[in-house]
Amino acid sequence: MKVLKFREHLMPLVLSGEKDITWRLFDDKALAAGDDIELQEYVSKKPFAYGRITKVAEKPFGELIKEDKQGHEAFKDDAEMYAQYTEYYKTPVDVYTIVKVAWFELIPNPDKTALL
Repeated sequence: MKVLKFREHLMPLVLSGEKDITWRLFDDKALAAGDDIELQEYVSKKPFAYGRITKVAEKPFGELIKEDKQGHEAFKDDAEMYAQYTEYYKTPVDVYTIVKVAWFELIPNPDKTALL
């Protein structure tokens, strides 16, 4: 099962269903529709939910459209968005940087064990 890590402040958004899109750079996991995923807290690496990728798209940040942003945490403007992803990935991010947009849905824990 593939693992996606989320910062602690994003976990409530994921669990409430408000956040059902994630953006990833340099996708070393080859995320694809149909993949089951374990969602972990970024620092502790403890699982907090499970999900399934329902759709993916790959494009430059500058070509993101409304559909790519609904279900993702909002930014006040593009500069804030690029700064946040520059911080996350420790490499400059701009309008030309390729981003993988992955839509997901939460699914029951396949191991039937309690989380967190």
